[in-house]
Amino acid sequence: MTKRYFVVGGEYADTTFTEFAIGHGEERFGPFDERAAHECWRALTGKTVDNAMVRYFIRAEDKRAGENWYVTGGEYAETDFIRMAPGHPLEVYGPFDHESAMAKWRELAARTVDSALIRYDLCTKEDIEERRRAAQP
Repeated sequence: MTKRYFVVGGEYADTTFTEFAIGHGEERFGPFDERAAHECWRALTGKTVDNAMVRYFIRAEDKRAGENWYVTGGEYAETDFIRMAPGHPLEVYGPFDHESAMAKWRELAARTVDSALIRYDLCTKEDIEERRRAAQP
């Protein structure tokens, strides 16, 4: 069975990215296969790059209890967020349960909000090797 992915996020109240801004709720796009989800995410982040309060991330549909989640990302070479910047390997944090992974993602996103080339995302163990291959310069 192929995993389905959604792009979720929107405008948040502050840079902790824990509560949506007044009058805004979670936006949800999909379902997609993984590649289409990344294309949607890139398009959305490209359109909202000037608003530090807007964040989107990719969520797998089958968020099972007990499944291990990882936070991956770091400094990318370009704003397409595919290849890592020279000398910057793909960072991997985890494994976590989904709630703890979200907390780690929020911590990293808040700490790096001022850098347009640093991004983090949630993924499962199966996704890590594919991300590492794609991130190679």
